[in-house]
Amino acid sequence: MSLRLSTVILPVDRWHEGGRTKWQRAEELGFHAAYTYDHLSWRTFRDGPWFGALPTLTAAATATDRLRLGTLVTSPNFRHPVTLAKELISLDDISGGRVTLGIGAGGNGFDATALGQEAWTPKERADRFAEFVPLLDRLLTEGAVSQKGDFYTAQEARNIPGCVQRPRLPFAVAATGPRGLKLAARHGQAWVTTGDPKLYEEGTPEQSVTALRGQVEKLGKACAESGRDVAELDKILLTGFTPDRGRPLESVDAFVDFAGRHQELGFTEVVIHWPITDSDFAADHAVFERIVTEGLKQIG
Repeated sequence: MSLRLSTVILPVDRWHEGGRTKWQRAEELGFHAAYTYDHLSWRTFRDGPWFGALPTLTAAATATDRLRLGTLVTSPNFRHPVTLAKELISLDDISGGRVTLGIGAGGNGFDATALGQEAWTPKERADRFAEFVPLLDRLLTEGAVSQKGDFYTAQEARNIPGCVQRPRLPFAVAATGPRGLKLAARHGQAWVTTGDPKLYEEGTPEQSVTALRGQVEKLGKACAESGRDVAELDKILLTGFTPDRGRPLESVDAFVDFAGRHQELGFTEVVIHWPITDSDFAADHAVFERIVTEGLKQIG
């Protein structure tokens, strides 16, 4: 399978002051998909502009025609399956069936406490995620759903007429642990990883490749245990969080080398950040565009 290249556009621009232009340019450049982060605020951007993911994607859907759109990733930190399902069905309709839901268990960032709750432990996040994903799957595929869970309840929740994409819009499940990989195997049309976070500060690119190879192997085992062929799942690498950091965007050759090494591991899609000046995602925009238009041609 040919490697696909996508981008993630952080929601930091007013729509009429550069926001719309980025999404339209992403389509013009030929990206497979453009994603955004589904946070209330995020890291070093906390005290600056940050807009909502689903309204941004809705606007992007009306400003583009072919580009796939999605979240990387939505989590239970401030979402409920019932209300999220309604918004996703609406977004899928407005986009003409171009939406992918990236979904993960969440973390300890600002989202974790913004609604006034204590941050959940890793086990609590995993417990909620294990209930969140199957319920959301039902809500997006069934016309009426009632279910009482430990964390999430749906009472005669209606989602008619359902998604444009059948049986529902695809899930790209972010996971590295056994419980998350099991959810990816059972409910995902794709799997997402950012690599091994323990290697970000002190690790090497070679160690990262080894860790990612191990993650891919664990995904294969989870799929086998679920009676599913791992080849059915797209495998998405969200870049910028491995020891390589921003080096793959320094030149076309650097990107080709990086992408080729990870394609050999079985990845089918690589996601790069749209450059943002004076941030961890700063990059030469001219080089960035050359990577999109020239880089993939060299990988094949």
